[in-house]
Amino acid sequence: MTTPMYYDTEFLENGSTVRLISIGMVTDDGRELYRVARDPALITAAWEHPWLRENVIPSLPVKAHPYGHGGWIWDREHPDWPNVAHREDIAIAVRDFIVAVPDPQLWAWYGAYDHVALCQLFGPMSSLPDGVPMWTNDLKQECVRLGDPMVPPMPAGEHNALADARHNKLIARFLGAIREGITSNAD
Repeated sequence: MTTPMYYDTEFLENGSTVRLISIGMVTDDGRELYRVARDPALITAAWEHPWLRENVIPSLPVKAHPYGHGGWIWDREHPDWPNVAHREDIAIAVRDFIVAVPDPQLWAWYGAYDHVALCQLFGPMSSLPDGVPMWTNDLKQECVRLGDPMVPPMPAGEHNALADARHNKLIARFLGAIREGITSNAD
């Protein structure tokens, strides 16, 4: 029996590289994982990127530098501060989260870049740990396969990987109900 896992990543990409900023993962049994990269150079690049600064940075445990230097500092009072980790520690946490269940099945919304960001935690694709799937199922593709119904809308302003992973789980349940209806009507 497969075990679905829903996830999302926030990342910085420049057309040739995809760098993980944060990852959120949830399962049907209620387990959750959320990590933010403890990488000052990456966070600085995200801070300087207009779209990321407006959409992703507000959910991260960072704040504007208090002395008006135009930069940022870590916000150790932010509730997500305990989830800030070095890349190697994120890789271990993600691996352990995934392999803790039998036959994990990854799901993401428009998941191509999410899969690349997840896999690059471990280096090249050939270095994926045993038990970590080599592909991610795409919820948008499943949505189109089912006639492209209007899915539950994302809460306004969300670009938090954990909140988005939870929303992906909601979309999967919605699509599952549609799939069941199609199957039941076909009988």
